[in-house]
Amino acid sequence: MSDKILVVDDERSIGEILQYSLEKEGYEAELVFDGEEALHKINQEDFDLVLLDIMLPGKDGFQVCQEIRTYHSKIPVIMITAKEEEVDKVVGLELGADDYITKPFSVREVVARVKAVLRRSHESSQASGSRLRLGDIEVDFNTMEAFKGGKLIELTFREFALLTFLMQRQNHVFSREKLLNEVWGYDYTGEERTVDVMIRRLREKIEDNPADPEYICTKRGVGYYFRGRG
Repeated sequence: MSDKILVVDDERSIGEILQYSLEKEGYEAELVFDGEEALHKINQEDFDLVLLDIMLPGKDGFQVCQEIRTYHSKIPVIMITAKEEEVDKVVGLELGADDYITKPFSVREVVARVKAVLRRSHESSQASGSRLRLGDIEVDFNTMEAFKGGKLIELTFREFALLTFLMQRQNHVFSREKLLNEVWGYDYTGEERTVDVMIRRLREKIEDNPADPEYICTKRGVGYYFRGRG
């Protein structure tokens, strides 16, 4: 069964090009033109990924992303920004977007991003070994859920992928560039702020004191690592 993608873009010509290109790659793609319709679709059908423009009539992409994360936390979301505004990218990531693309873009780039996100999503769900526990943090690869002290932590797909990548390689320090290549799945040169935002979101969810992390630690001037015990 092919992956099902929802394209949300109020510019019909762009949306139709994206839909056609994704279907040409073997995906099942549906197209809607506003935020309300997107949320209705997501609540009625199962999607493997949402390609979401920020500039939408009515509810904008930020509002839609926030609602997706509230009720459908595991669906990967790639946001499309109309211009290269750092604040738009950071806001999108803070709201739980897994990736972003800046207009104007090439269709080839969009397809590559989609493939990378879906590949990582499938790899996470098929990881060997059903559970991994380090300290009070436990992850279940079958359900793609994380727990702290037995209590469920709501993580997005990308947050879960980053957390499990670090946990499986405890005490190993990774640079931002390395994490982008390994967890995001392709060359993401020049966008290392993405990692910082995602690390901050993870710390806010799993650390007792995010300002003084016990688990996800920083090696100054080098990168990040998951601190193991013993």
